[in-house]
Amino acid sequence: MKILIVEDEPLAAKRLESLVQEVEPDAEVVDRLESVRAFVRWWQNNRATGRPSPDLLLMDIQLADGLSFEAFQQVDITTPVIFTTAYDEYALKAFKVNSVDYLLKPIEKDELELAIGKFKRNLHTSTPENLTKVLEAYGVKPVAYKSRFLLKQGGRFEVVDTRNILYIYADEKVVFLVTGENRKYIVDETLDELEGKLDPKFFHRINRKYISQISAIERIEPHFNGRLRLWLHNRPAEEEIFVSREKAEGFKEWLDR
Repeated sequence: MKILIVEDEPLAAKRLESLVQEVEPDAEVVDRLESVRAFVRWWQNNRATGRPSPDLLLMDIQLADGLSFEAFQQVDITTPVIFTTAYDEYALKAFKVNSVDYLLKPIEKDELELAIGKFKRNLHTSTPENLTKVLEAYGVKPVAYKSRFLLKQGGRFEVVDTRNILYIYADEKVVFLVTGENRKYIVDETLDELEGKLDPKFFHRINRKYISQISAIERIEPHFNGRLRLWLHNRPAEEEIFVSREKAEGFKEWLDR
C-alpha cells in the first residue's frame, strides 16, 4: 500500500508517518507534503511521468496556504482520502454523512488503525461521488471536465462533443483536434492546457505531441528500450507514434482500468 501524507506541521507529519509504519508495516509513505501548492505540483508531476497514484491519501484540512479542498479544484483526485481535522462537530458531521473517513487531531494509533482497516475492507469508502458531496458542503467544486468545444471552421462556428474526439495533436506550434468523422479543427490552446480539461478516464497524454481518446487506439506493440508503438485510427500507417519507456507503465495502467 502506497500512502501520501499531506500535513503542514512537521512534527505531526513525522508522527503520522511513524503511526502508519506501526499500523501497516508493509505500507510505503511515498512522500510528505505541506501545502496545497506542493500537493498539486506533486500530483501533476506524478501524472506527467506516468507513475501510478498512491493507494491512499492522509490529508490535513487546514494547510499552510489554505484548505486542502482547494486541491480538488486544480487536479483530478480519485484516490480515497482520510482527512485529518481539528474542525468542530458540524464539520465532522458532514464527513460522517458522506462516508468519508476522518481523524480528529491529535491522532491516536488505534484511531488510525480503525480508519485504515475501514479503507482496506471497503475500497469505495471515499468514492469520488461521496467526496464531491463533502466538497460541495464547503462550497468547493471539484474539477469539471469539458463536455464540448466551440470551434471555428471556415466562416462559421461548430460545436464538437468531446465524446466524438479521436485525438488532439500538435504540429509545430499548431494544435489540431480530429473527430470520428476525420474532421480536423484548429484549437487555440496548448496540449498542456487541454490535458487538464479532458476526462482522464477517456483521454491520455501519449507523448509531447498527442492526446488520444481510448477508442482511437487501434494497435499497440512493444518497441525497443521499453517503448510502446501505437497506431491510431485515421492516422497514416507509416507515422511512428510512441509512448516513452517512462510513460509506458502508466499508459498500460490507464488502459487496464
